[in-house]
Amino acid sequence: MFGRATLFRTRRAEHIMAMPAIKRRWTAREVRQLIAENPLQTPRYELVDGELLVTPSPTGAHQLAVALLWKALYEYLTRNPVGRALTSPLDVQLEPENIVQPDVLVVPPQEARRVLTEMPATELILVAEVLSPSSGRHDRVTKRPPYQRHVPEYWIVDLDARLVERWRPPDERPEVLTKHLIWHPSGATESFSLDLPRYFAEIFGDD
Repeated sequence: MFGRATLFRTRRAEHIMAMPAIKRRWTAREVRQLIAENPLQTPRYELVDGELLVTPSPTGAHQLAVALLWKALYEYLTRNPVGRALTSPLDVQLEPENIVQPDVLVVPPQEARRVLTEMPATELILVAEVLSPSSGRHDRVTKRPPYQRHVPEYWIVDLDARLVERWRPPDERPEVLTKHLIWHPSGATESFSLDLPRYFAEIFGDD
């Protein structure tokens, strides 16, 4: 049986998700309250420039893409300890009225130590989003400008096209990668390299 408070929170979340056309500015305080009232991993609540972004549960392919990318970054950063790879749900606040939960992110060592006990994360050296049908506009249009203002590397993983878009702060167009994704963060002794055809083949179980 649902308690009255739980039922109210559930109906409130459903109400918000059902009204994407209503235009009003949300505040970081309101979105943090939504997150606190709905502690499950889905739906995901984010805030960019006053716009509430609500993302439903991802597909299995999306989650496998996130897991494999995180694993590759984790193994690389174990050899080159210039940061720590993390995944959502994890609040990131790059601007005062901006709360996002990237699929995969890398924080520098000092920030990695801080977020063990204190949130949100405020400093990133890499952020990656895996596209899904419900998040494409958000990832390519809404979130991209703040990421470009504050993060040296932004990757968009397009599962349908089997490619990665790499965005850096001055870019007006992405670098489109289909073969290898190479990244060499400051202080690393070797480059991160991801074989993209193999990566996508593992996601989709290609022979």
